[in-house]
Amino acid sequence: MTAILADPVSEVVAAAEKLLTRRTGAPVTLVDPVDLGGSGRTIVLRVRVAENPFSLPRTLVIKQLREDVGVSGSRTIDPDDLSGDSSSAFLREAVSYQFATALATDSRPGAELLASDLEARLLVLSDLGDASPISALLEHSDADTVTNTLMAMAQALGRMHAATVGREEDFTALLRRAEVAHCDDTVAEQVHRAVPEVPRLLSRILGVDVSADMTAQVARAAKLFDSGRFRAFSPSDLCPDNIMVNDEGVRFLDYEWGGFRDAMLDIAYALVSFPGCLCTVELSDERTQAMIEAWRAEVVGMWPALADDNVLATRMVEAQLIWVWVSTYLFLPENHSRIAAVREHHLSVPRSEALTQRWDRLARSADHAGNTVVAHHARLVADKLRGLSVG
Repeated sequence: MTAILADPVSEVVAAAEKLLTRRTGAPVTLVDPVDLGGSGRTIVLRVRVAENPFSLPRTLVIKQLREDVGVSGSRTIDPDDLSGDSSSAFLREAVSYQFATALATDSRPGAELLASDLEARLLVLSDLGDASPISALLEHSDADTVTNTLMAMAQALGRMHAATVGREEDFTALLRRAEVAHCDDTVAEQVHRAVPEVPRLLSRILGVDVSADMTAQVARAAKLFDSGRFRAFSPSDLCPDNIMVNDEGVRFLDYEWGGFRDAMLDIAYALVSFPGCLCTVELSDERTQAMIEAWRAEVVGMWPALADDNVLATRMVEAQLIWVWVSTYLFLPENHSRIAAVREHHLSVPRSEALTQRWDRLARSADHAGNTVVAHHARLVADKLRGLSVG
């Protein structure tokens, strides 16, 4: 992070000063902008509050979607596939922050929204400080610390899920007020594109056919994005580079695709090692189970059915299956720009390694749940991937 003084930055700072002055009724001066690394047309800055008439925090984070700025950066998933209209994505993020800020402090998943101007595409957020990306902790820590960090992440997800059960109508009302209720869930749209395409990819690239039973299970798993028994709020973009750890615990960043979906999808996202990118972390059966139990302890009070190990295992395989399917859709084809973008991530590995590990983990989970159809297919794909030389 470096201090910067450029015209677009000055304009963003001035817009934030104007917004905060209007909100507080007294002049607010922001100084010392520091670039936190936006992506695409988004500028993200940390600023210091020089004049602080109403006890604003000492530092703030401001984020603005610009119409005329290109900033280098990478996304967890290819923007051509997922992001859709950037203005709609901004509005969804603003609504997600507004919704999350209304939660109790210990259930809030990330930064607090202090002010927003939807017309100016501007957010003012609390500063999480110089928090450590969870990717750095996972990469450089000893085995026990890695396990504890992953359990803390699972626990934080569970607290967020438990706090947002039954509040989907509130979120939808906020979307409607921001005039984005008509916008489809772009993550779900991408999943539904992946469902029919992966069998063609597996056949063409690996010579693997998909059985009718497997196809039916995938179709059922895809419905978790639209319905499901365990719906709760999710930030959606759970790449390790978008998860921070500070003195208050685990915090999630980037809510551009935030929304309600089956909560199993969030914990499963971690268990198959972040399928929207090529990040991976070693997950033994013991570490996997520790993460599941940490998450379950937070949500079982809201969803008593998950106290049943068989129910939990069955649902977990379902969620893992659709994520491995999506990951295969994203990274089995030779899409060089997409692969290059995610290879910049801290925990990134070659795509053949990432995909093989994901199918292997799915096979182990399916074995545990007694799902022989998924276990057999997952092992077959993993074996074929091991013989495939791709970067």
